[in-house]
Order: sequence, then C-alpha cells, then structure tokens
Amino acid sequence: MPMQKLSAVHKPTSQAVSGAGMDRKVVRPRKAWKPWLVGAGSAALIGLALYMMPGFSGKTLSVNGERIALASVSRGTFEDFIPVRARVTPAKTLYLDAVEGGRVERILVEDGAMLEAGQMIVELSNASLQLSVLGNEARVSEQLNNIRSIELSLEQNRLQHKRDIVDIQYQIKLLQRKLQREAELLKTQAISQSQYDDTQDTLTWYQQRLALTKESQASDARMQEEQLAFLQDSGARLEHNLELSRQNLANMNVRAPVAGKLSGFNVEVGQSIGRGERLGQIDTPDDYKLTAQIDEFYLSRVAPGQIAQMDGYQLQISKIYPQVSNGQFEVDLAFIDEQPPAIRRGQTMQLKLTLGDASSALLVPNGAFYQDTGGNWIFVVSRNGEVAERRAVRMGRRNNQFIEVLDGLNEGELVVISSYSQYRDIQQLHIQD
Repeated sequence: MPMQKLSAVHKPTSQAVSGAGMDRKVVRPRKAWKPWLVGAGSAALIGLALYMMPGFSGKTLSVNGERIALASVSRGTFEDFIPVRARVTPAKTLYLDAVEGGRVERILVEDGAMLEAGQMIVELSNASLQLSVLGNEARVSEQLNNIRSIELSLEQNRLQHKRDIVDIQYQIKLLQRKLQREAELLKTQAISQSQYDDTQDTLTWYQQRLALTKESQASDARMQEEQLAFLQDSGARLEHNLELSRQNLANMNVRAPVAGKLSGFNVEVGQSIGRGERLGQIDTPDDYKLTAQIDEFYLSRVAPGQIAQMDGYQLQISKIYPQVSNGQFEVDLAFIDEQPPAIRRGQTMQLKLTLGDASSALLVPNGAFYQDTGGNWIFVVSRNGEVAERRAVRMGRRNNQFIEVLDGLNEGELVVISSYSQYRDIQQLHIQD
C-alpha cells in the first residue's frame, strides 16, 4: 500500500507537460532615432553647402557687445582733408663743410651767433697743403714760361717770314730794273746775250722763291694760329688750376658765405678737421617753413601747390620727398602771404591739408577696422543686433573722421568699426549682451 501512494504522488499531469500557461507573444517597439538621423544629415548638408559657398570660411566667434564699437552708415558731406603735424624749420639752410682738412687754430664766433656775409668763423692750418700749393705754383710757373717761350718763337718765325719776303721783293725790283737796262745794251751789242740770260734766270729764280715763301708763310700762319690758340687755352687752364690751389689755401680761413644764424657749430681749438667734414650750418633768420610726415597711403594724392590751413594762415606744399621711411614720407610747406610772428625753430604745429573738394557721399566713421581690412571688407550687423556678417565693400577717400563708401553698404546699416585684429579669419560674429 505505501508503494502505491508514492506512485500516485509523482505521476506527472498532462497540464504540466504542455506549458500552456507560461508562453506569450512578444511585440517589438518602433525605432524612434530615425527622425533624429534625418535631421542631423540635413543639417550637415546645409553646413556643407554654406562651407562651399564663395567667401564663407565657416568660422564664427562669439564676442561681448561691450568690447566692439558700432556705427551707422550715413549720407553727408565728405571734406577731403587730412590732419598733419608739422615742425618749424628754417626756410633755407646752408651747410658749412671743410674744403680742406686741417687743425683748428682759432675760433672767432660761438654757436648760435648771427653772422654777416664774409665774416670769419674759424681758422685752420695745414702745412702739407701749403707745401703742395707752393710746389704747384712752381710747376705751373715753369709751364707758363715754356708756353711763353714757344709763343715768342712762333712770333719770331712769323717776323722772319716777313723779312724774307721783303728782301726777295727788293731783289726782284733790282733785277727787273737791271734787266731793262741790259735789254737796251743788248741792242747795241754792249753786253753779251749770256749776261742778259743770266740776269733773266736770276729774276725768275727770285720770283719763284717769292711764291714759295708766301705759300710757306700762309701755311705757317695757319698752324701758328692754331698752336697759339691751344697754348693760350692751356695757359688759361694752368692759371685757373693755380687759382684753385690758392683758393683752397685761402679756404683754410672759414668764412660765412651768407648772412644768417650759425647752428650745429661744435669745434675746439687744436681739433683735427677732415676734408669735407661738416662744421655747422647757417640758417636764414626769421624765415621759416614747415616740415611734415604724411602716411604713405596719401603719396599718390599729395602734389606740390596743395593748400594747408593753420590758425588763419595759409601754406602750400613746396617740395615732396618720395622716399618712404617707416610708412611715411616727408613734405615741405611754405607760408603763402605771411608767417606767424611768434614761431621758432623746432616748434610743432597742427595743420589741415586739403586734398580735394568737398562732396556728398555715403560715409562710415573712421575706425581701427580700416588698418586690418584696407577698406576691402567690413562686419555688417543684422537687424536684430545679434549677428554681424562679413561683407565685401569698396571704400574710397578718408579723413580723420569719415571714410567714403563707394559700394557694398546702404544708408542706415550698422557696422563694426573697432579693431579686427582678432577677427581676420572670422566670417560671422555672434554679439552677446
């Protein structure tokens, strides 16, 4: 009996074997990331299209609105001028250079003194120059004596030709008279025929000799004139060279060539001065000009004769120095009518240099952006003031206040005029409050 119960307990039922109560259908959820993938792809395509557009670098930058300067594009009158800072300098300056070197023996004036024309300034000495001048004088004198001797010999030769011609002509006259007498005597047989023929031959010989002597005289006279002209020219050159040597010796005493104020004169007794060394300069008194440095940007627009204004006084550009140094070139300005009475050398003054006539134009305030862009592009602020886009523009003339806009901007638009030194490769600025 116990065995039968055990069998009844462990007998599996049909419900446990089928597992119908454990099985159920699993439903897969829909994939929700497909719309996000489509949106990201569209954004990437749009960004790639913008990147491939001409002039778009794709670089943006967020900036603080308080760190940039904004200004509006407006229409107004453009005055074509530039402010210039000029320095007062003497109108005419003459430099004193040592023609010959030497030792300073005596100083007669001080730096800053007013000089008269021809006034002695300093005395120099040069023993070797003095000996050289003496030797040159001796050589020149010897050459001049040789020239004078040649001239004397030529003159004697000319006179000798004249004497020869006179003698020959005299002999011809005597022979002609003798021949006439002998012709009469020959008729009476008082002389022989041979004697008459000898006289005739002698007369013919003197006549031929006279012709040759005149020809020689003409040839010698022509050559003598040429040689005398050459000798006289050589003598004049030698005398001129001798005068220059003496003048160099006289230049050891330095004198003021013109009247004026001596400046830059700083020599001491016993000092050795080299040939061509600058001793100082003489400035014309109470006559000044202005010297100004102008940016090389205006080199093509500045010309002699242009007018500048200074506190009611007018000046004009008298000279332009085209050499550019440190981005600037130099000009000289001369007063037109009168100069201010109280100006002095070295004083600086503010000028207003007019480059052209005033005209109506579209204007942008002058700012630091121009130094970075050269007027080729500018950041234009959107209407909502949140974004500034880079835009190509064309700009023309400028002064210290405004820049003339030729193309690319419209009246009323807002632009960034502060420095672009950090935005040169940026396409778009996001302006934050």
